[in-house]
Amino acid sequence: MTTRTGVIRPLRNNAPLRPLIVFGNPGDKRTGGIQQARLRLGQPPALIVPYAGLLEGRTLEDLLAVQQKELPWAAAGTTASPLLRLDSPGGSFETEQALIALGSPEAGDADDRLHPFGARPDPRPLGLAAAGRLKPQPGVLHHPSQWFRGYCRMLARLQREAAGMFPQALWINDPAEIAAMTDKRRAQQILAGSGVPIPRPLGDGQGPADYASLREAMRMQRMHRIFIKLACGSAASGVIAYQINPTTGAEIALTTVGVEDYITRPPLYYNSGKLRRYTDTASISGIIDWLCRHGAYAEQWIPKTGPDGRSFDVRQLVVNGEACHAVARVSRTPITNLHLRNKRMSLAEAGLDEAARARIGRTAESALAAFPLSAIAGIDVLVSKNSQQPYVADVNPFGDLLYEVDYRGYGTYEWEMKVLAGQIKDGSP
Repeated sequence: MTTRTGVIRPLRNNAPLRPLIVFGNPGDKRTGGIQQARLRLGQPPALIVPYAGLLEGRTLEDLLAVQQKELPWAAAGTTASPLLRLDSPGGSFETEQALIALGSPEAGDADDRLHPFGARPDPRPLGLAAAGRLKPQPGVLHHPSQWFRGYCRMLARLQREAAGMFPQALWINDPAEIAAMTDKRRAQQILAGSGVPIPRPLGDGQGPADYASLREAMRMQRMHRIFIKLACGSAASGVIAYQINPTTGAEIALTTVGVEDYITRPPLYYNSGKLRRYTDTASISGIIDWLCRHGAYAEQWIPKTGPDGRSFDVRQLVVNGEACHAVARVSRTPITNLHLRNKRMSLAEAGLDEAARARIGRTAESALAAFPLSAIAGIDVLVSKNSQQPYVADVNPFGDLLYEVDYRGYGTYEWEMKVLAGQIKDGSP
């Protein structure tokens, strides 16, 4: 069973390998990477349960029955106590649209128990018909808070159905903890409560209500440079590096958020895929108000310096309590996500000595330990330029899609599959 430190106990000698059931999007880079890793390691393929099928209303039992016909080894008896893995629902507009519909007030399944702030209403909620009319538009943030509500409802449903089918199953990452990690407000509360160093929150840590209250909180806390983040955002969606000149009141916002304004309907907000610089109050306040309506988290902007004066942070993967694969994300801007054409480096190339790398690893391990029913996460760690103190900026339950990064000769998915199979002995392959 899962221990209180998020570690899945190794299998006993000669114990049969637990089947792996993955909830995800078949054929994408994540599920494909898992299957390739298992093939290379001589492990049987995982059963992939598509989110699309679940969101169409099909039961877990029905979807598994189809898989078991395609994989003869996966007879019903062999899946009595499987490992269950939830993968990212991103990358598919159809899945995004279905989750927005599931988050609608008109949806039949309104189980919000896993939503950390489920009692808060979503702004301008979309009905089922309106959700069905959404069109795929690259980068558009259609309705992030309603998407997250639908996502939490899907997690709750999977938790219920899996408990009924597989009472002895082990979740690699518990659905409730995935919901908590995905909401930055709740994740940072949990980290702070566990003594994990995080950037100082603005206000009470539950997110500002609007632009005016954010400005007032900055004034009261004498915090003139902050990061504002969409609570359930990913890939730098809804992130703003925001600063105010305390003397002149001039403000600057660096963000990936773009805006299309209309005369007869609300503005459209989208992830532009590149950084934009805003200095006019009307644009900045409009973006911040929109983020706050959908749930935002704001925290102290901690200066971080890398090679040649550039900024960097570290994506540190932790598997079963051990820090393993890591990459430094190096940028000439304050926002370091790699999809913004920032540079990846090893931690040594980024100028981190062995002691600093060890501190980052220990900090990341303590972050995942704050989620005691989860065994895998990518932890975003930044290091203060002045104190060299590591701080945890984010906990990503799907943060293991790291390219060209090895640990002890294995890629991320190969390492995870070996660890989960109990094939790592005394810290060595």
